Amino acid sequence: MTARILVVDDIPANVKLLEARLLAEYFDVLTAENGYDALSICERTQVDLILLDIMMPGIDGFEVCERLKANPRTAHIPVVMVTALDQPSDRVRGLKAGADDFLTKPVNDLQLMSRVKSLVRLKMLTDELRLRAATARAISLEDGLETGLGDEPGDILLVDGRGSSQDRIARSLKPIAEVTCMSDPQAAVFQAAESNFELVIVNANFEDYDPLRLCSQLRSLERTRFLPILLIAEQGDDDLIVRALDLGVTDYIMRPIDPNELIARSLTQIRRKRCNDRLRASVRQTIELAVTDGLTGLHNRRYLDNHLKLLIDRATARGRALSVCITDIDRFKLVNDTYGHDAGDVVLREFASRVRSAVRGADLACRYGGEEFVLVMPDTTPDMAAGVAERLRAIVESEPFRIPGTDVALSVTASLGIAAMLPGGDTPDALLKRADNALYEAKRSGRNRVVAAAA
Repeated sequence: MTARILVVDDIPANVKLLEARLLAEYFDVLTAENGYDALSICERTQVDLILLDIMMPGIDGFEVCERLKANPRTAHIPVVMVTALDQPSDRVRGLKAGADDFLTKPVNDLQLMSRVKSLVRLKMLTDELRLRAATARAISLEDGLETGLGDEPGDILLVDGRGSSQDRIARSLKPIAEVTCMSDPQAAVFQAAESNFELVIVNANFEDYDPLRLCSQLRSLERTRFLPILLIAEQGDDDLIVRALDLGVTDYIMRPIDPNELIARSLTQIRRKRCNDRLRASVRQTIELAVTDGLTGLHNRRYLDNHLKLLIDRATARGRALSVCITDIDRFKLVNDTYGHDAGDVVLREFASRVRSAVRGADLACRYGGEEFVLVMPDTTPDMAAGVAERLRAIVESEPFRIPGTDVALSVTASLGIAAMLPGGDTPDALLKRADNALYEAKRSGRNRVVAAAA
C-alpha cells in the first residue's frame, strides 16, 4: 500500500525526519514549509494524507485544517496534526477544526506508521465511493453528498467491562448520542450486528478478555464491517494501539478521558459514517437507475438485453425450458390522446403493478419500451407460459384503471405473444422476434388475447 503524503512544518529538520521515515515505507512525500503552500499544493495536486504542524508563521495548523475541511475539493483528505502541544484543549480544538488525529512530538515511529496506514486505507475506501458516486452527481441524482448529514443525536454502542466507567462515559456522550452500554463482549457483537449503531466504543479494561478480539469480530462480520470503532486505551499502551489500528479500529483515545475530546472524536466518526453511508446509497441508486425503468420500477431494456442471454445459456446448459412473453397495452395511444400523457403514465404504472402481481418469483419482468413489456420465464414450458400470460391478461381486464383526481375509469386490455426457447438453444434476438410476431398476430386477430408462436 502506498500513498502521497504532504508534510507541513516550518522547521526543516522536522520535515526531513518525517520525510525519511515515510520514504523508508515507500510513501510518496511532498513537503511545505507554511500553511499557504500547503493549501496551494492540496488545491492543485492529489494528496492522500497531511501531517500538519500547528505552530507555524502566517496561518497556524488549526486555520489550515479549517480551510481544508471547508473546501469540498479537499474536505475528504485526512489530517493528522503533529505538534508539541499535548493539552486536551489543544486536541479538542484540532478535532473541532476537522483533524482526524494527533501525534505528539517526538513522534513515536510505531504510532506514526500505524496511524498513517490506517487513515490511508480509510481514504482509499472513501475515494472509491466518491468516484462511483460521481456518476450520480453527474446525472443530478444527488447534490452535496458531504452536506446535510444531520445534527440529530447519534446511536452509540459502548462495550465496557466496568459499570462505573460505563456511567461516566454515557453521561459525557449524552449531549450528542443515545448510548447503549454492554459488559459482555460476545453479546455486544450480536447487538451491533442486529442494530443500526453509528459508532462502537470499546474500553480496553476487561480483566479476562482481549478487547482486540471484539474489534476483529466486528470487522469480520458483513453487517458491522464498516462500523466505526473507537478504542479507549491506557497511556503508553502503544502495542495495543498499533495492533488495533492494523485490525481496522478507526480511532483511539487515552485514559484519563477528557469528555470534550471524547465528544469531538465521537462526532467525527459519526459524521464520517453518515457521509460514507450516503455515498454507498448513492452508488446503489446509480446502479438501480442504470437498470430500472424510472416510471414503472420494473427492469428496463438495458437490463433485459444484458440478462436474457445469460438466462438462455443457463437453460441450455441445464437442458431446461425457458419461455418469453411480450405484452402490449391495447389502444394505448388513444389514452394519451384523449386524457393526456399524465393519465397515460398512470396507466403504465398500474399496468406494471398488475404485471408484478401475475408473475412468479423466478420470472423477470421488464418494460421493453413505450407500452410494451417483456416477461422472461425460466423453467417454463409453452403450456405453462400460456397459463401465466392468460392470468395476466385476465388481471388487466378485470378492473378498470382509475385516474386519480378524476372520475375517469378506463377499461384497459392487453395483447400477449409468447415463444419458447428452441430445444437446441436459441439467441435472444430470435426468441424475442418470435414472441413479437405472436404479439402482432394477437393484435391482428382482435386484441385482448394470448397467441403462442408456432413451434
